[in-house]
Amino acid sequence: MQGKLTIERMCRLAGVSRASFYRRLEQQQPVAADMEVRAEIHRIFSAHKRRYGYRRVSAELRRRGLPVNHKRVARLMREDNLLAVQPKSFVATTDSEHDCEVFLNLAARLKLTGIDQLWVADITYIRLQGEFVYLAVMLDAFSRKVVGWALDRTLTARLAIAALEQALAARRPASGLVHHSDRGIQYACGEYVSLLRRHALIPSMSRPANPYDNASCESFIKTLKREEIQANEYRDLEHLLENVAGFIDNYYNRVRLHSALGYRPPEEFEQAQHRSAESRSASMSFFRHAEIYRSARASEGRTALAASPDHRLDESPAGYSSAGCSPAEPASALPAANQFDAVSGEE
Repeated sequence: MQGKLTIERMCRLAGVSRASFYRRLEQQQPVAADMEVRAEIHRIFSAHKRRYGYRRVSAELRRRGLPVNHKRVARLMREDNLLAVQPKSFVATTDSEHDCEVFLNLAARLKLTGIDQLWVADITYIRLQGEFVYLAVMLDAFSRKVVGWALDRTLTARLAIAALEQALAARRPASGLVHHSDRGIQYACGEYVSLLRRHALIPSMSRPANPYDNASCESFIKTLKREEIQANEYRDLEHLLENVAGFIDNYYNRVRLHSALGYRPPEEFEQAQHRSAESRSASMSFFRHAEIYRSARASEGRTALAASPDHRLDESPAGYSSAGCSPAEPASALPAANQFDAVSGEE
């Protein structure tokens, strides 16, 4: 604005285009304009230790009052050789070849309206110079916040139990929360399931070789490895533990902008939910898919009842109440060898 006239209005009165005006302006002070943006990009890139690419740098610039086009940010970062750390391949850590009880997949039916309605859990490996160690993490699927984690040299159930106990102590969720994981032995063993039931949590498990319902946890693990693990070297487990704690508790949950949350950190997103009336009165409900999967046996002459159509084994809603989030009895399904794939791995 110049007085009460906008730049667009003045360009019309002068008979010139806005593009010509801005081009002339940039010719007069191109270095100063670029240097201001470049300096702020360097500060952001350095503060986040090469973890931010051009999209998050652009979002952070907007938060700081510099509305710069993301294409310009990408060009400036490329010219200044500001390259974010890149992802590497993963190794599967899931052992689903066991005789423990396997539970139905409930995560696909949940319509989340607030925090502590669905937790997702997973385990990954981290390679040190002389050994492999393992990290179990648990996220709130609504806010993407890491609510529990544990790091150890063992891949036994105690690793997953330690992460769950940390999450329970920190969040103290109400009964009816759904806990979703893969079908690994760590999550299916009796000790882990007993802990879930003691705190009135409902177990849920992914279908074989189908990690999509656990995508937010997989995404966090990818971010952790790309932005922290692969960007540093660690002396030993204690050194790694200190750095992982700093990344999760002080950086990821509190500072790092999350694209799925409108480029806000998870804690800031949760605080906004607590302040809203809708979040305080939120409820969780199960919903059925629009498409009903009918059994292949129907084509062989079997008559399906109209009131109770057949479903795939892992899509059946039987045993669960649609009024609220608590089932009458936690239903489960035992995997049959001719119905399921052998192993589902980490993406």
